[in-house]
Amino acid sequence: MKILVCDDDDVVLGIIKLTLQNAGMEPYLAGDGREALRHLREHEHFDLIITDIHMPYHNGDEILKMVREEQQKNTPIIMLSSDGEEEVIALALKLGVNEFITKPLDPAKLLKKIKKLVK
Repeated sequence: MKILVCDDDDVVLGIIKLTLQNAGMEPYLAGDGREALRHLREHEHFDLIITDIHMPYHNGDEILKMVREEQQKNTPIIMLSSDGEEEVIALALKLGVNEFITKPLDPAKLLKKIKKLVK
């Protein structure tokens, strides 16, 4: 399974990378929104996208917009944020995110959500 992971926090990227690799998945890492958009343009298909909502250059909502509107894809998207306020979560879900996870990241919870989305 090819998964795009976008987060500007190297520790979070490392945790997700190890979690996905240990589960037999193939992570593609992006440390900011610009790298994430480059991956989306260069690769035909991702099975899932995990993105932080707040990143340099392009936020998670811009990545979501590109996938849903520009590319016309229904790729499952999990959005991460340390901001767990209800209005932030509601906005993300309204924009088309499939799941929302608040940080600090729980790898077991992440894997559970991935398995739920990609059957």
